[in-house]
Amino acid sequence: MIKIAVTDACIFIDLFDLELVASFFQLELEIHTTSPVFYELYTEQQEVLTAYKLDDLLVIHNLKEEDFNEIHATSYPISLSEADKSVLHIANKLNACVLSSDKVVRNCAKNKDIEYHGMIWIFDQLVDSRTINKQEAAAKLKQLVQTNRIFQNNEPLVSEINKRFIMWS
Repeated sequence: MIKIAVTDACIFIDLFDLELVASFFQLELEIHTTSPVFYELYTEQQEVLTAYKLDDLLVIHNLKEEDFNEIHATSYPISLSEADKSVLHIANKLNACVLSSDKVVRNCAKNKDIEYHGMIWIFDQLVDSRTINKQEAAAKLKQLVQTNRIFQNNEPLVSEINKRFIMWS
């Protein structure tokens, strides 16, 4: 069974920066996002994702008034953006997992019993599916650590990343 995943902007940004968008869309995932997330992205990132939307590999949810009413009636941490709330809302509606590297989004998903994963899980999926090889995964993960502060000085993440470097070398 193909897993449905609702992706936030930070995942798309990291995939774009790492030149892994095409690989990501090869995974056995039904990938969704929301229009608020889509509009958080730069034009060039939107153009790349639009091609996947046109190929029916990406579903972009345009929220309706009832969605906004449900989102506003739900208690979310004040630090969540409207785009983050839209991802959690659609994931909950679709019984899907959330893909995010944002700690607040992930904690909120956890508290709402929504499955969630981040970039390390995506790397695992890319390697397990042989979409990219271990050497490329290690190089791209190293690049992610060097360019994204979320993956630096965060002991649980650093530990997981180091495990991957050992497994993939």
